[in-house]
Amino acid sequence: MPNKQVATKKTNGKLAVMSEDMFASDAGAGLAGMGQEDLAIPFLKILQKTSSEVDEIKGAKVGDIFNSVTKDIVQGKKGLRVVNCVYFLEYLEWEPRGTGDNYPYHIFSSTDKLPSTKRGNDNKDYIVDGDGRYLERTAQHYVLVLDDDGITQQGLMPMKATQFKKSKQWNSAMRALKMRDAKGKLFVPPRFSHIWNLSTAKEENLQGSWYGWVIAKEGKIEDSNLYEEAKTFAELISAGAV
Repeated sequence: MPNKQVATKKTNGKLAVMSEDMFASDAGAGLAGMGQEDLAIPFLKILQKTSSEVDEIKGAKVGDIFNSVTKDIVQGKKGLRVVNCVYFLEYLEWEPRGTGDNYPYHIFSSTDKLPSTKRGNDNKDYIVDGDGRYLERTAQHYVLVLDDDGITQQGLMPMKATQFKKSKQWNSAMRALKMRDAKGKLFVPPRFSHIWNLSTAKEENLQGSWYGWVIAKEGKIEDSNLYEEAKTFAELISAGAV
């Protein structure tokens, strides 16, 4: 197969053609010395009416899926293909809306002792004597996102409030998966064994409307390289390296 032309430039008045092989020959150059602490894992979130990205990014619409690192927008109806690698339940402590730096004030694991809270009129769990800070129970799903060419990217899907129920259903669906080994014996495959389709749809209740996740199973992974990448990603997260 001929090399794909990716860029051109003029040299002495003539057009010099660059191929992907030229980039491949210098693969990774300039990136040495960077560890996980130097990188940001993208957050995948659904854009809502209150999302600033709807006004700031051209073409962004309510219900679309936003990547916080690449700033890519995916139409909610089209959705994403992902491999769910690891899940954690965490409690994020936030400062009052409009204050802070958009990062959690504190993160509690599911086994930590949580501070005392009191439910507010807005259904948030405010920390007693916490100066307005509140806790959000958050399901953290670490995923590999697959693009149309099969290239992957790491991502984190926080699911809270109305979407926490979707997280429980997704976990239950993965727990219910069954496969047979070479001897015909049933077993539960690893979490990172299947590909899932994620799209969005409008939801509503008496308090208002929003867009939520629609999760559907595509099928088991057929590519051994993808499986090994998902497995490695899961091991890194579990070891605290991500």
